Parts: sequence; C-alpha cells; structure tokens
Amino acid sequence: MRRSPLKPETVELAPLERAGILLPLPLAGAYDYKLPRGVDAPRGAVVMAPLGNRETLGVVWGPAEGTVGDNRLKIAQPLDGAPRLPESLCDFIDWVADYTVNPPGAILAMALRSRTAFEPENLRTAYVKGDALPAKLSEARKRALAVADDGLARSVSGLAEDANVTPAVIRGLIAAGALKPTSLPEFAPFALPKADFTAPRLNDEQAGAAAHLRQAVADQKFSAHLLDGVTGSGKTEVYFEAIAQALRQDRQVLILLPEIALTVQFLDRFAARFGVRPAEWHSDLSQKERRRTFRAVMRGDARVVVGARSSLFLPFDELGLIIVDEEHEQAFKQQDGAIYHARDMAVVRARFAACPLILSSATPSLETFINAQTGRYSHLKLHARHGVAQMPCVKIVDLRREHNPDDVAKWLSAPLRAALGETLAAGEQAILFLNRRGYAPLTLCEACGHKLTCPNCSSWLVEHRYKKRLACHQCGYEIAAPSACPECKAEGTLIACGPGVERVAEELAHFFSDARYAIASSDTMHGPAETQGAIRAMAKGEIDVLIGTQIVAKGHHFPQLTLVGVIDADLGGSDGDLRARERTFQLLHQVSGRAGRAEKPGLVLLQTRNPDDAVMAALASGDRDAFYAQEAEFRSRAGAPPYGRLAAVIVSGYDGDTVREIARQLGKFAPSAKDVKVWGPTPAFYALLRGQTRERLLVQAAKGVDMQAYMRAWLAAVKIPAAIRVAVDVDPVSFF
Repeated sequence: MRRSPLKPETVELAPLERAGILLPLPLAGAYDYKLPRGVDAPRGAVVMAPLGNRETLGVVWGPAEGTVGDNRLKIAQPLDGAPRLPESLCDFIDWVADYTVNPPGAILAMALRSRTAFEPENLRTAYVKGDALPAKLSEARKRALAVADDGLARSVSGLAEDANVTPAVIRGLIAAGALKPTSLPEFAPFALPKADFTAPRLNDEQAGAAAHLRQAVADQKFSAHLLDGVTGSGKTEVYFEAIAQALRQDRQVLILLPEIALTVQFLDRFAARFGVRPAEWHSDLSQKERRRTFRAVMRGDARVVVGARSSLFLPFDELGLIIVDEEHEQAFKQQDGAIYHARDMAVVRARFAACPLILSSATPSLETFINAQTGRYSHLKLHARHGVAQMPCVKIVDLRREHNPDDVAKWLSAPLRAALGETLAAGEQAILFLNRRGYAPLTLCEACGHKLTCPNCSSWLVEHRYKKRLACHQCGYEIAAPSACPECKAEGTLIACGPGVERVAEELAHFFSDARYAIASSDTMHGPAETQGAIRAMAKGEIDVLIGTQIVAKGHHFPQLTLVGVIDADLGGSDGDLRARERTFQLLHQVSGRAGRAEKPGLVLLQTRNPDDAVMAALASGDRDAFYAQEAEFRSRAGAPPYGRLAAVIVSGYDGDTVREIARQLGKFAPSAKDVKVWGPTPAFYALLRGQTRERLLVQAAKGVDMQAYMRAWLAAVKIPAAIRVAVDVDPVSFF
C-alpha cells in the first residue's frame, strides 16, 4: 500500500430535507435529493431513490450540494426499518474509489450486491404445541407431541424429522388443533460460535504467536500481523485463538479465503473448534442465502463470516478482526469491473474499523514480506510442522537427462514412476500436479501446421478428450473435436501437443491400471459440491492418486499423502512479468507442502528442464528467504513494487481500429512528470478477448509519486467514446 488510509472528517447530518444520495452506478458522485420533512437520515442510511422512470437503492452520503432548486429535486424515501451502512464502510468505499481511480458509485455497487436484503422480510409459519388433544393418539403422534413439549417452533418437515414420523402425522395434529401455527422470521438465526468449545493443543511457537494475536484483538485498535509458517505448521489453529478472543469481546470476524468453494476442510475445522460452522459469502450462494447472510451481518447476528474478496464490502458494524488466509494468492485480485486487490484493501478496511489484521501464508507475497521485515507489520514465525510431521524431501528430476527414446512414457519420468509404484504398494497416496486443464493445450495439423485457435480470443483451443470437445478457456467457446484439419482438410493429421491433466491421467492409467485416481480441475468438477466430494474422498483414502491443477495446492490436509509429483515445474516461470518467478515458487512450494503432513515422511519430485533455475534451487534447498532476498534485489534495481509503483491502463472495445487509436492518443497525451515513465501502447497478451480488441499502457513511477492524481489528469486529457472501455489497474499483479 502506498497511501495512508487516514479517516476523513466524520460527516454529521442533522434531520434533513435535502441530502446527497450516492447511487450504485458508475457516477462521479452523489446526487441531490429531497427527503421527507423531519426524517433523520444520517450518512449511510439506505433509501429508495427515483432515477429517470425507475427507482434504485441509494445511500445518504452527505449534505446536498445545493446547486439544484427544490422544484427540480425528486424525493428519496428511507426504507422500512431504517437500514444503514456503517459509517466506517462508507469511508472505506470512498477510499477504495479514490485509490483505484473508480467512481464511488461503482464501489458502492459492490456493497449493495444483495439488494433484496433491503426488501421487507418474509415471515415463515412454524408450529408449537397447542391446547387441544386429538381423539386418537397413535405412537407416531405421541412421539411428535413429546418432541413439541420443548416449546420450540418447528416447520412441518422439521418436526417430522425430529420425531421420526411422516409429515402427514404432523398435518393431522395441526388439523386436530394439537399443534398451532406461529410466525417466525424468514431465516433461522446463525448459531453463535463458542469461543471455548474446545481447548486446542499448541506447541510453544504456536502459543507465543497466539498470545501476541489475542492481545492485538484485546487492544481494539488497528495493527497488522504476518503469520508466516511453513506448510503444516498450524497457522490456522493460531489465528483461531485470535478469533476466540474477538468472540469473547462480542466482536465480528471476517476471514478472507482465496477459493471459498474449495474450503470444506477449513469449515469442518472451524466447526470442530467453535461448535458451529461460520456464515459464508461467495458467488456460489443462492440469492436467498446471500440475503440471509447480508441481513445477519448488518444486524450483527453473523459473528464470523468466511468469504471471498467481495465480503470486504459487507456491512460489518462491530468488526473486531480481519484475517486474510493464503494472502499471497492472486485470486484476491479482482480483475473485472472495479479492479482492486482484496488483500491490500483488507488493510484499509481494518484501519477504518480500528481492528487488527492477520495475513497468513507459508509463502507471503514479496510486498507483505518486506512490510514485515521493515517493521510495518509484526512478523510471527512458525518454523516447524505441528506434531511429529516433518517437511518433505524435495528432489529435482532433470528431464534433459531422463529422456529415453525407447521409453513409451512422455510425461511421467522413470524416477516419478518408481516413486509412484512404491507409494501405491505401501497403501499411501500421491498428487500429480500440472497447472494445465484439459488433455492438451494445443492441437495442430501435421500436414500444414495450422493451429486451432478461438475466433473470439487470441488463444489456442484446448482439447478435452473426455468430452470430445475443443474449448477456449478465456471465453468458453467450444467446438466438437474435428476429424479433419479445417484449413487443409487433410484427414487424421491433427495432433495433440503438450500435456494437460487428462493426458497425465491417461498415462498414469497405462502404467498403474489398478490405481484409483481422480482429476481435480474446474473442467472435471462442476461446482463446489463435486470439488468438496473429491476432497472428502481423498481424505477418506478412497482415491490413490489425485491429478490436478492449482485446486490441489490450496491448504488441503491428507494424512496418507506422501508423494507429490510436479509434471512440469517450469510452466509459468517465464511468463514475462515481474512476478512470474515469485508466483511459480509460491505455487510449487504450496503443492509440495501437501506431502508428509502426518507421521509418514513426504517426497516431492520436481520435473524440470531448468534444474539450475533460482526457483528450483530454492525449492530443493528449502531456503525460501534467500530466494526472497534475490527477488527483492531484482525488484529494487528495476524500481518495481514494492520499491516503486505501477499502474496499467487497458483499452478495449469491439472496433479494433478505434481501440488502437484511443490507445495511441492516450500514449501521446501522457503528462510529463518527474519520476514517471509511460510504456506503450502495445497489444495486450490476449490482444483479442471475448471478441474485443485490447491494448495496454503501463505507468512506472517512483514510490513517492501520487499515482492516482497522475492517472486522473492523464485520463481527463483524452475524450473516450462510449463504445470504448478504459480500465485502470493500480498495482497490477499480472499483465494479460
């Protein structure tokens, strides 16, 4: 972070007849509206505001500007129940809008994502024991009435389940007056986590870190902490202690996870520690579930929320702690719409809420690591795995030396096959990791060299042999696998180039026909339920070998997993952006850390053609900090983050000529400023994406430069046609 997120002066609004109402639209600021006379509408009050011929939610943002006469102002109506966004959230929205160079209304839209949460609440009918007794009392009816004796209101299905009777029995008791209806709120309240439900066993390092974090929560002021522990060191158990402290103080907790749909083990661990599962917030929830969680957060009923990056904008009013788990993950970067990094914005949200922030990772981002090294964050280290588990042995397999023209294997080297054989013979489990979906990333014609590409994107079509389809992983375009080359029409000349996880699975089945395996990728597991099912099956020992993409690298604990084979450790290490090596190291370190997390020792085999690369050397030696020091030196010399600043401008549209002309004008009118360089325009890595042409410009500046002021002055100098989108990415993490 470059800017200090200092809280602006509080806007105190007396009962108003006018107010500035911010609408959840990409507008530059609040609009003036009239309010009913005598209505108390402070900053954050949610209203229904007319806009053209429709109405939309809006939020009181401050006093009216007073530039519009009363006769031209429309009336905004406060909602029933006077819902209100916390003032700290309003301040946070303003800060994010300023930092990311977005209109505040576009950021507000993320905070009002569950708009039905502000609608009148529906009541549901439940039943309690009545005064009458039916003439006939069967054994089933007696059981139902005995359950109803506790006085709790239940639905028909709920009472039938608790009493082990059919719903018809319950309906009969209702008709006889033995059960009477009562009205309950639309949603059952979230069960409250219990801070002391179980007493964890912590080693000395864990106990010291936990004590530090408990005190930070007790202080009820902003502080930032890097919880830096090797894979399997028990970081989760440590920050659970901080959560327990927040619960004892009756404060709310937000836990950000990079892949919420993959966290079945985390949710189970939370329930084992606190007695109940936390509330969830992510895109896979139904609208009804989102409405329930949003209301519970706003009322303070949801004490702990586990969520994806968008949960930062939930209306917490009693935040006592924010945790960003696996803080290094690129999934925390929002790339569509308003572009922001949830990890960085979590620092700001914690500052506005005056609560501590915990960043947890075995492979911190270089920015976070430097902040901890320089004292901006406290640095809590866990050096060893919990219990008897030891770090796995990491070995390099040099594919240049393993090449054998007589070997039928293409992707599983002889050392990896030998290790797989020993692992399976011992009744243990293995992971084969390749961060490439499908069967093969490229299909080309041997006769004419034609490559099958997407018509909407500048990317190859990926073969999915199980589906007999070729698909674009950028826009979703699909075709049936052709039998002839679409260019030269030759039959039988199309060949698959390179491996995907499906092709690795095919080779595994050839050599180990009895092995039970599953493929874990977003193509083969449709939705979180299937993914969680595979994770549970692996944990129960129902799968011998899990073949997967980065899904398998994220925080899973499989006690019988002793072997990890990385099929292509070089993949991604030379993507051409400044974080490519760092990301490769983090991903391979994380997937390596799945091995040997219990009593049995683990082995990791990295297949590479670049065994002398710094990433491979760091993984083999286990000297993470030396790798970070080298990366920091490279970044410092280049003036790259965290030692300098970057911002990207992405110009996109369906008219390629207009896109290129606007990008050229932007390059021409870039203001001259000290310590600022502008590179480009140049075609983006995906120059064509979902049918739109894309051009990029990159701004590089010294650390002290006000990047936001520079970007606003620059963009104001060029008139952008309505058909062209210009997106600003402050602190980009990729260059696609």
